[in-house]
Amino acid sequence: MVHINVLDPSASPLDYYGYELRRYREAVGLTQKQLGAIISYTGSLIGQIETARKLPTSDFSERADIALGTGGLLSRLLPLVLRSQLPAWFQQVAELESRAIEIDTFQTHMVHGLLQTKAYARAVLGAVDAAKLDDRTTVRLARQRILQKEKRPVLWAILGEAALRQDIGGAGVMREQLERLLSYENVPQVNIQVLPYEVGAHAGLQGSFTVFRFSDDPAIVYTEGYGMGHPTANPDIVKECSLYYDHLQAASLSLRDSAELIRQVMEERYGEQPLGAGGRPVA
Repeated sequence: MVHINVLDPSASPLDYYGYELRRYREAVGLTQKQLGAIISYTGSLIGQIETARKLPTSDFSERADIALGTGGLLSRLLPLVLRSQLPAWFQQVAELESRAIEIDTFQTHMVHGLLQTKAYARAVLGAVDAAKLDDRTTVRLARQRILQKEKRPVLWAILGEAALRQDIGGAGVMREQLERLLSYENVPQVNIQVLPYEVGAHAGLQGSFTVFRFSDDPAIVYTEGYGMGHPTANPDIVKECSLYYDHLQAASLSLRDSAELIRQVMEERYGEQPLGAGGRPVA
């Protein structure tokens, strides 16, 4: 006799997703293998998702919704599932990102997660810990959905020049990442400025921070340490960090000049290199 793993749908969003996927599949009389053939996924993967051992993706959810006639339920559940997989200390930040009408962020040496490519995010997340790297990357990129919403927040991102030059993942990854930054050049809701080295001492020397602004609630400042986050609505801190951000914007390059520097670094530092013997780039 085959023993089917029984999920408690109230245990987590992932368990609830798996429970609903199985319920809809069984309601239309399909086996895991048969559903897999219809949506071009393996029956084994469907089994893993149904038993909360594997994260679903957007593509999987959309195909399963159509095949099972769920009315889009799985796709609606997906953001909750992915957010629940973030580290516990970061889940509140993802919630702030999803509710904010404006996000003002300063990053000293790394591209902000809302602007990262898949390869760049994977390189960042895998720098020390490669466990469940595919799932962790998927979860990070899921946060970027807020930039596609009908009522999306306005994002102001100031990047220290080091973020452009710190080689994370190799030249190909960096080139793709800088191309991603340039893709927002004509998107008024996403504004990217670079704080150049030549500025010297500046208002952000204490480190990266983000200010979340809301339509009806007080602004919140968020800073981050190793394995922990520090959100605060203390009005004195919010006022101080808002002033710091104003100074950083004033010291940074204009939007146009920032794009030009990004383009220059992309071509000069990460440009296409001719291949020598053995397929290796020529230095």
